[in-house]
Order: sequence, then structure tokens, then C-alpha cells
Amino acid sequence: MNEAAHWTVPADHPALAGHFPGSPILPGVLLLDLALHEISAATGIALEFCELDPIKFLSPARPGDALMIRHQLMANGTIRFEIVSGLRKIAGGSIVPGSGV
Repeated sequence: MNEAAHWTVPADHPALAGHFPGSPILPGVLLLDLALHEISAATGIALEFCELDPIKFLSPARPGDALMIRHQLMANGTIRFEIVSGLRKIAGGSIVPGSGV
């Protein structure tokens, strides 16, 4: 996989307050948004309309976690990606560009 981006979950991110009080984790939708944005910026591929197939959330992203978003462009145009924090896999899946319209 290619390295796309590094990002640290800010301890004061507004989404953490309600997700979940006392044991905050970054919502999956924000992880996906971050991955799509960073992969699009790294590849130049527009991902505003895409299909996500399948996405698995394996471990929570917590305040202070240093995340790395890695991706690989496959021969058929699909983009495989994973989000990791150290040796811990947070999420991963496949993106099919332009198919979500």
C-alpha cells in the first residue's frame, strides 16, 4: 500500500464530545471522510461520487491516536485503503471511483 497521509485525532475534536461521553471515539463517518479526502488529494482522483465496498471498522480511533491512511490503486481502478494506528488496524475497504451517481 502507498502512504497517503498522517493525521492525529485531536483531543478537542467536536465529534468526540457526543461519541461517546466518558469513552470518546472518532465516528466512522469522519474516518471515511478523512480517507476519501486524503486519497483524492494524493491521487488526483475525484471521489465525490464513489462506491464504498466493503468497509470494515476493526478498532476505535481515540483522541491522540496517530493515524496513517494508506492506499493502493488496483488495475481495475478500485482503490484499496486502510487506516492504521501503529500496528493496530482501525478500518479498511475498497473505493470504486465515480460509481456512486
